[in-house]
Formats: sequence, C-alpha cells, structure tokens
Amino acid sequence: MKTALREPEIVLRNGKPARVILDIRDYEELLDRIEDKEDARALAALRRKPVHFRRFGDYLAERSRRARSAH
Repeated sequence: MKTALREPEIVLRNGKPARVILDIRDYEELLDRIEDKEDARALAALRRKPVHFRRFGDYLAERSRRARSAH
C-alpha cells in the first residue's frame, strides 16, 4: 500500500469510475471548502432578509414572559 498519495486514484467498476481514493489532507480540505461554501450561502440568505431591531428592555420583558408561561 502506498504511504502517501499524490494524485487521487480512481477505482473502476465495470470499466466506469465508481470511487476515488484521496490523501486524507486533500479530503479534509474538500470538506473545509464545502463547509465554507455552505456558510457563505447561509450568510447571503440572512443578508437578504430585512433586519428588525428592538429595545433590549423589550427583549428581556418578552423573554421573561415566555419563561413564566413555559412553567
């Protein structure tokens, strides 16, 4: 077995690509890139929504009311 893959290895099934074997560092980098892209997409969606602000005291009062009604 190779100790370090420099290029991805493609595993064929019935003559067609079925799997890819990657170096673990390359795999982790791909996962990081996917996560970054998902985060960017979520941030863009949040930025499209209107922003509403309320006074901190109003927030605390509502939070207190919700806590009392939950019990």
